[in-house]
Amino acid sequence: MKAIVVTDQAAGTAGMRLTERPTPEAAGNDVLVEVHASGFTPGELTWPSNWTDRLGRDRTPSIPGHELAGVVSALGYGTTGLSVGQRVFGLTDWTRDGTLAEYAAVEARNLAPLPGDVDFTVGASLPISGLTAWQGLFQHGRLEPGQTVLVHAAAGGVGSMVTQLAREAGAYVIGTGRAADRRTALDFGAAEFVDLDNDTLEDAGGVDLVFDVIGGDIGKRSTGLMRAGGTLVTIAGPPEARPADGLAVDFVVESDRAQLREVVQRVRDGRLRTAIGNVATLDDAVAAFNPTERVKGKTIIRVR
Repeated sequence: MKAIVVTDQAAGTAGMRLTERPTPEAAGNDVLVEVHASGFTPGELTWPSNWTDRLGRDRTPSIPGHELAGVVSALGYGTTGLSVGQRVFGLTDWTRDGTLAEYAAVEARNLAPLPGDVDFTVGASLPISGLTAWQGLFQHGRLEPGQTVLVHAAAGGVGSMVTQLAREAGAYVIGTGRAADRRTALDFGAAEFVDLDNDTLEDAGGVDLVFDVIGGDIGKRSTGLMRAGGTLVTIAGPPEARPADGLAVDFVVESDRAQLREVVQRVRDGRLRTAIGNVATLDDAVAAFNPTERVKGKTIIRVR
């Protein structure tokens, strides 16, 4: 099968190449998915799981990408809950070969049915952004109606999902980002926007929940904006500072079939839009991940 592989961590996305790899087999509790579309997060090439297995052994050449939408083509021994020919989407295991390939072996529990009226390209754009937003807001942030949420990078893949879900849940949303992102963040549902280059972040004080995808100085300054009992939720690694009277939670997104169903249902009925910036073929994937200019939104690889 055709697949994108990486062998050199220092090279980043420039070290990707298209090659032929053996088609994987579905182990126990796996399904083999005929991949139609794949999502990729550029930062994932910094994750150790791309380069070593759980025991620390080198596992290159490895296939990156952890989001997919496709069709089940085979079932492993003991696999239940899915069937051959079924449309599915989901988030694959971090330490196994991923989804930038014509086929991927995935644990069945990591997949959810993809309704026939949702395009494979849209399906592949949902798992990481949708699940991260859902888990950060509702599991870790314990968001309640009427609260104020500050969403960093509100026009980005994760931030736009956070903004929409928080607004739907009855929160007042303040988005942040670059000046050029203002219109997009407001269109996704932010009530206010803070231009991090030209506005004063501290003027947005008095929030109940901060959703941070940036970290660093922005993350540290955000802790001073929170009301007593507030929560800082971050996916940018362990926070360098914590709220004086509140919680700080950093987490890694996990696959969850029930949550995937919640996310895709909102897409179907128009409550949730995904931010897709570019769609490329597998043959053009290396170039797509090394663009000559900034691409707004998520890049999706259309495999079939």
